Amino acid sequence: MPVYSINLDVNDRQCACVGGGTIAARKVEDLVEAGACVTVISPSLAPALAQLASDKKIIHIAQPYQPGVIGSFFMVICATDDKSVNEAAAQEARGKGALVNVVDAPGLCDFTVPSKIRRGDLLITVSTGGKSPALAKKLRLELEALYGPEYGTYLEWIGTIREQMKHSLKTSKERECFWQQTIDDEVLSLLRQGKLKDAEEKIKYAIGCTGAKP
Repeated sequence: MPVYSINLDVNDRQCACVGGGTIAARKVEDLVEAGACVTVISPSLAPALAQLASDKKIIHIAQPYQPGVIGSFFMVICATDDKSVNEAAAQEARGKGALVNVVDAPGLCDFTVPSKIRRGDLLITVSTGGKSPALAKKLRLELEALYGPEYGTYLEWIGTIREQMKHSLKTSKERECFWQQTIDDEVLSLLRQGKLKDAEEKIKYAIGCTGAKP
């Protein structure tokens, strides 16, 4: 079934994960990285989650799932190794208005989490609609090889000079010239080689471009 693609802002949102194993850990780590306030409901925690709890980056409710334990959350991940528990937790969470994700059960999910490649503010995602996680992983590995950390560095620089671009490049032709001169193999190659000063100079030169080609 076709799905609607979206990047969701969960910063400071109350989210929960039912389950404390290695799969739950990956889900929770992503939520914490995105700024969510995460509560994990599980009698025990995988090492990664135990460390997050020790560092007070997550809240740990040390008990198995039982009806009534899920409070008011924006999002709930159901990631135990018991399908019946996941289904019951998902039903309760959805009844309380939460967005629900159940691991390995796309049919029970309000949303699925795609494979991703993150390079700073650049986020590339791959989804097969839950039909082939292996294919999604293969494509992610191919994309990781194509898009290295230089893309994150490039975006960071562009972000810092964005206001300068707005004032210096007033016409569409000037902006076109800028992008033609900066999003090219030369700039990315310089960044890839660690020649940051040379790449930065090329970007700065492009800002001053006024004679854009048609």
